[in-house]
Amino acid sequence: MQALTVLPLIALAMQPGQAVAQTGGSPVKVDTKGLVAKIKFEAPLGGFLTEINGKYKLRVTELTLAPGGQVGEHNHVGPGIRQVTSGYMTYVLPNETIVYGPGDFFFETGDVNHTVFNKTDAPMVHVLFEILPVDHSGPSLIPVKHH
Repeated sequence: MQALTVLPLIALAMQPGQAVAQTGGSPVKVDTKGLVAKIKFEAPLGGFLTEINGKYKLRVTELTLAPGGQVGEHNHVGPGIRQVTSGYMTYVLPNETIVYGPGDFFFETGDVNHTVFNKTDAPMVHVLFEILPVDHSGPSLIPVKHH
């Protein structure tokens, strides 16, 4: 469970244009184009995994990226699963590029620099299921961390 505190990930900006991350009170901006994010669900974790109860929360965010849209290089606050629900996402990692389509799931640890593009003429929608610190507010997008 300690690994949860070092595994970051995505829930981008609340409006298109620029995504704003909160890092110690100083906002950091990531260039975006055509991005809209809507938090659909958020609740503190509870249950049989008592060591994480009250320390983390589950957040579900729906992201829509317009045709030709992009999210600049970034990391995330916590880990999570992603699912593309419509359209196609070009997901650029340091050593590979993957295209995800409708129904595809993937996992992000959050600590791997990546960029996202919609290189098609239709909107791309994907859903983020994230684990975040319970007191985290705002987008889960954070600036690139070089290792």
